[in-house]
Amino acid sequence: MTKRDFVSVEDWSDAEIDALLALATRIKAGEVLGGLERKVMAMVFMDPSLRTRTSFETAMFLHGGHAVVLEPGKSSWTLETEPGAVMDGATVEHIQDAARVLGRYADAVGIRSFPRGTDWSAVREDRIVRDFARFCEKPVINLESSRRHPCQQLADALTLREKLGQPEGKRFVLMWSWHPKALPTAVPASAALAAAHQGMEIVIARPDGYELDPEDTGLIRRIAQERGGEFVHIINDPDEAVVGADVVYVKSWGSLRHFGQAEAESAFRSGLRDWRLTAARLRSTRQGKGLVMHCLPVRRNVEIDDAVLDGPSSVVVDEAENRLHVQRALLLELLGRGSA
Repeated sequence: MTKRDFVSVEDWSDAEIDALLALATRIKAGEVLGGLERKVMAMVFMDPSLRTRTSFETAMFLHGGHAVVLEPGKSSWTLETEPGAVMDGATVEHIQDAARVLGRYADAVGIRSFPRGTDWSAVREDRIVRDFARFCEKPVINLESSRRHPCQQLADALTLREKLGQPEGKRFVLMWSWHPKALPTAVPASAALAAAHQGMEIVIARPDGYELDPEDTGLIRRIAQERGGEFVHIINDPDEAVVGADVVYVKSWGSLRHFGQAEAESAFRSGLRDWRLTAARLRSTRQGKGLVMHCLPVRRNVEIDDAVLDGPSSVVVDEAENRLHVQRALLLELLGRGSA
């Protein structure tokens, strides 16, 4: 039996992703029940979680399965991730051993690992999640890594379809926002890819120095064009960027130019606090009613003002709910009755 991993959405075909989203819609409507009886999912969280952990645990329960959560360094041994490491320090168990063992206990394994290290050229390879998938004999699901958050990407795609009806050709603005910390680029890249897959017109709004990985930008452009959309341009003015937007997806990310250099990156962003979504900027969207999206957690009145988050244009809670439904579809595809 050949296993199927879910490390990034682009590893799956457009038709397969469309089928997952269609299944998620049916699941959300209450048309699909069961299918994961006597199935077990193990989740390894090397970084914190609220929505990912809760939605996957709920998904397994709703379909008759069971979820096990491990937090290395808390509820399980600290993990060594470097190949060939001489483990005479703080780490207790190598990731390749943990992956092999969990593959014998569970039917699927999820892993979350945010960027570690100071060299983006190495971190961008997403080696931790991909090594885990290489050593584990069961399907591995990326619960967010350095480069991708594929489950959030599915939820964003479903939300765009639900709220826009026909997303094709509508304007999607990925808007950078100030944040006290340098965050990973996984969510913003995945959000733009979700919009690209829907054939939308894509604008990336960010200050100079906050470019996404060039390979990700190229992929967003290619997928948008293949799906009938367009990569319009990159704008470094938040007021100009949101004009006429059908969707504004707000998300902060760190400067790859200063990756791994916390003090330098903090200084670099120090004058950019005005980059946030305000009620005044929202009025510049299409008819003043552009949808507002964010993956959560969100820094209120730092990334998005209260009036916007709690207003009628905000769909952030619906977006979060859709994490549950797309992950139910994913688990049924990987593990359910009739799966490979």
